[in-house]
Amino acid sequence: MKVFVFALILMIVPLQTMSLEVRPGIMRTPDSMFENLKDFDFEPNYMNIQGLRIHYLDEGPEDGQPILLLHGQPTWGYLFRHMITPLADAGYRVIVPDMAGFGRSDKPTKKEAYSYPKHIEIMSELVQRLELSATVFFGQDWGGLVGLRVVAEMPDRFSHIVVSNTGLISAEGIRARIGYSLLKLAVWWEGEMTFEEMIERANFRSWIAYAYYDKNLAVGKLMRAMGRIDDEQIIKGYEAPFPSSAYKAGAQIFPYLIPSQLAENAEVWRNIYENWEKPFLVAFTDEDPVSSGTDMADQFEKRVPGATRVVIEGVGHFVQEEVGPQLAMLIDDFVSGRSVSGFGK
Repeated sequence: MKVFVFALILMIVPLQTMSLEVRPGIMRTPDSMFENLKDFDFEPNYMNIQGLRIHYLDEGPEDGQPILLLHGQPTWGYLFRHMITPLADAGYRVIVPDMAGFGRSDKPTKKEAYSYPKHIEIMSELVQRLELSATVFFGQDWGGLVGLRVVAEMPDRFSHIVVSNTGLISAEGIRARIGYSLLKLAVWWEGEMTFEEMIERANFRSWIAYAYYDKNLAVGKLMRAMGRIDDEQIIKGYEAPFPSSAYKAGAQIFPYLIPSQLAENAEVWRNIYENWEKPFLVAFTDEDPVSSGTDMADQFEKRVPGATRVVIEGVGHFVQEEVGPQLAMLIDDFVSGRSVSGFGK
C-alpha cells in the first residue's frame, strides 16, 4: 500500500518540485521556476565546484573573445539578459555565472557556508576550468568586489576591465584590524526591521542589517526600488531563484561580508590595480543611491594608471537593467579601441 501511495504522489507532483534539498543543507531551485521567464531564453550550463553545482551561461561564438559578466546582490544572470545577445552578436563569447546562493546555482542554507574568499575561489576555478584568456571583465555591485579579486588572482587571463557602481573596499592598519568587528557591532545595533523601516532609515548599515536578519528578504521590493522596475514579469524573473526563505541565506549574508577582507583588498590595490597597465573603464551612473556621494568612482580613476572614466546619466544602481543594450555597445567600443563617452538614458 505504501508503495502505491508513493507512486501516486510521483504521478501527481512533478519530480523536480520534490527535489528541493539535494543533500542536507544544500538547496537547488527547481527547474520549473525558470521556465518562461521574460526575455530570458538561454541554455543553462553547470560545473561542480567545491561540492556545489554552479550555473553559468555560455553564449556567442566558442572562439570569440570571452567576456565575464558577474552579478551582485540580490540578482543573478537574469540581470544581464539585455546585454548577452548584443555582445554575442558582436562576436564575444559571453560567460555569465550565478554565484553560489544565487540564480540556478546551489544554495547552502546556512549563512556560515558563505564567505567573500569562497566566492572568489569558486569564480576563479570556473574561469580556470573554462580556460578563459584575453578575457574582458565587467562587474557591478558585488560582482565588482568579487570579480576584481578574481582578476587579481590571475591577471594574465584578463585583457580589459569595466566597472560600474561598485568598489574594492579596503583599509590598512588599525582600521583594517577593527573595521569588520565595528560593522558587525553596528549591524547588531540596528537589529531586525521591516523593509519599510529600512527604507525610512536610509543608511547602508540598515540595508545590511535588514538583509541579514530578514529570512524573507523582499527581493521583489528591492528590485522594484533599486532597479526602477514596474513590470511584474521582470520581478518574477528576479524572484525565481528563491521559492522560499530556505533559499535566501546567500542573498542575506552577501552585504554583511563586504568589509571582511579590508587588508587583503588593500594588498590587491597595491600589488595589482595601482600597477595595472591594461585598459580599464570606469562607467558609473549619476543616480545610484549606493555609490553616489562616495569616492568609489574617483578611487578607480585616480588609483588605476590610465583609467578612462565616463558617466551614464539618468540611470540608477542596476545599470544593466535600465540601459543594458547601450552598456553592451559601450563595452564593445572600449574593447575594440574606439573612443568612448558617457551617454544618457
